[in-house]
Amino acid sequence: MGVGGPCLSVMQIKVVRSKPHQVGDRCYEEGMYEAAKLLYSNVSNFARLASTLVHLGEYQAAVDNSRKASSTRTWKEVCFACVDGQEFPLAQLCGLHIVIHADELEELMCYYQDRGYFEELILLLEAALGLEQAHMGMFTELAILYSKFKPQKMLEHLELFWSRVNIPKVLKAAEQAHLWAELVFLYDKYEEYDNAVLTMMSHPTEAWKGGQFKDLIAKVANVELCYRALQFYLDYKPLLINDLLLVLSSRLDHTRTVSFFSKDAMQHAAESQDAELAQKLLQWFLEEDKRECFTAALFTCYDLLRPDVVLELAWRHNLMNLAMPYFIQVMREYLSKVDKLDALESLCKQEEHVTEPAPLMFDFDGHE
Repeated sequence: MGVGGPCLSVMQIKVVRSKPHQVGDRCYEEGMYEAAKLLYSNVSNFARLASTLVHLGEYQAAVDNSRKASSTRTWKEVCFACVDGQEFPLAQLCGLHIVIHADELEELMCYYQDRGYFEELILLLEAALGLEQAHMGMFTELAILYSKFKPQKMLEHLELFWSRVNIPKVLKAAEQAHLWAELVFLYDKYEEYDNAVLTMMSHPTEAWKGGQFKDLIAKVANVELCYRALQFYLDYKPLLINDLLLVLSSRLDHTRTVSFFSKDAMQHAAESQDAELAQKLLQWFLEEDKRECFTAALFTCYDLLRPDVVLELAWRHNLMNLAMPYFIQVMREYLSKVDKLDALESLCKQEEHVTEPAPLMFDFDGHE
């Protein structure tokens, strides 16, 4: 009879007693798992016993023997077997002994993800964060999983553990998932303030927060972003423009800033179609000696300005040379209108001449 049968020869018994490991391995290779289980148990070969038990579907016993074997290789084998058997609580127990090794983490994650067990993988990593041996890879990979499958949990995770993640790697994941608020948070922690501000202005609905924006804009390296921020506030948050100016006052060129707002004021006046407002703006530019703004306003608010008023202001402030292009345009329009009126009058006279009725002729008998 073969090994594992009801009776053994004396020679077979001697072989089993002298080389139990080899016999156990042979039984295992030939699929005789019950026999292998018995032999490995007798010699306390916990690693091989754990491997044998998963083939017998005894997952709990396999986990218990993996603990005794205390081998990463055994933990992986039993963990993967439990995943295949959808014994996820037991797989998690094994996984906790694997994820603490940074070089083993990728293989474990691939095994779960290749089989579509994303939720179970997230639960495993969440459980592992409290371990004493928790490392950066675990926090990073969990953040990436959140970005893909549980975006609502990503920001909270980053707020708690941002210092323990690989920020460039998580930044890429957040951008790919279009998680703009999370992206701004990471840019801030990574001291990429310019990118943080740009992201806020590009995605204000999801990413803009007043207090955070003011903190970030004060730290940007590119001063041009300050002027872009002014335009952004004028477009989206005009009532808060004074708050922003208080933050940026030390970084802005005041002359350029006034010109910036002058341009906006001119545009506002033109769109308002308010002639009185346009005239007051023109006078204010002259009072502040902003000659370039005066000239620009002549064309921006062209249709709202009275030529006689412009002429008086230009003459009184010795700006006739700057105003001359405006008057040339006015004169051209007036002459064009006069030419059209002359042409219309001439056409009307021609029509009157053509349509004038002929006099009636009567004979002496009173007949036509």
